[in-house]
Amino acid sequence: MCGRYASSRRPEDLAGIFEIEKWEPEESYEPDYNVAPTAEVYAVLDRPLKDADDRRPVRQLRKLKWGLVPSWAKSPEGAARMINARAETVYEKPSYRRAFAARRCIIPADGYYEWVTGSAERDLEVEGRKKRPRKQPYFVTPADGSVFAMAGLYEFWRDRTLPDEHPLAWWVTCSVITTEAETAPLAVAPAQGPRSLADIHPRMPLMLTPDRWDAWLDPARTDVADLRPLLAAPPEGLMRAYPVSTAVSNVRNNGPELVRELEGPEEGTLF
Repeated sequence: MCGRYASSRRPEDLAGIFEIEKWEPEESYEPDYNVAPTAEVYAVLDRPLKDADDRRPVRQLRKLKWGLVPSWAKSPEGAARMINARAETVYEKPSYRRAFAARRCIIPADGYYEWVTGSAERDLEVEGRKKRPRKQPYFVTPADGSVFAMAGLYEFWRDRTLPDEHPLAWWVTCSVITTEAETAPLAVAPAQGPRSLADIHPRMPLMLTPDRWDAWLDPARTDVADLRPLLAAPPEGLMRAYPVSTAVSNVRNNGPELVRELEGPEEGTLF
């Protein structure tokens, strides 16, 4: 799954990478090295501009809340549980299928974090003991330093408790699509530890390579049979993974030191 990631590129940098036509510069931009569920995150989407006479789709960089709330939901309470959608079922699940057909986005990241449980703690977990397992975090990122373009969905939800003119009357939320983790060797593996992404976790965010960006974002493409091939995993061998400080496990910690590579794991793992 994807439950935490890093996003440090400035809006103007993302605008250049994704050929954004509409975005709002931020006077006091702060990179986020520990993006957590329910946070506001950058997303790239193609959509007509609100109130514009020209209804052509415009590529925009928007801030959305991470944790999808279906348009038909009575409340947003389940948003924190809907941060991920599975590629294998996203086109048929009631919570996601309408967004998959019409509201797809790209969520840019530097990379994502995933945790591996230590061997002693895993044994206790298997035995049913109550001890909380210690876990070693790894940072997974493109080996060439490029942006990690996570496939996503977005949705609109109307808070009926607020009047139309209220600035919080409409929520725009998103979810990251995940797929089976690669079993092939990493492009760059740590000196000790996992040799593939599947060694770290059975799931990973679905990364879209640049040749799929336009098709994924195109709102005119609504046929599920036509869209499903876009859910295929990217080519193997594009990623690297390395151990990082366990400080990232606390959402209150935030800074570039969280993505700094360690010489070895801080916590003993299965490897």
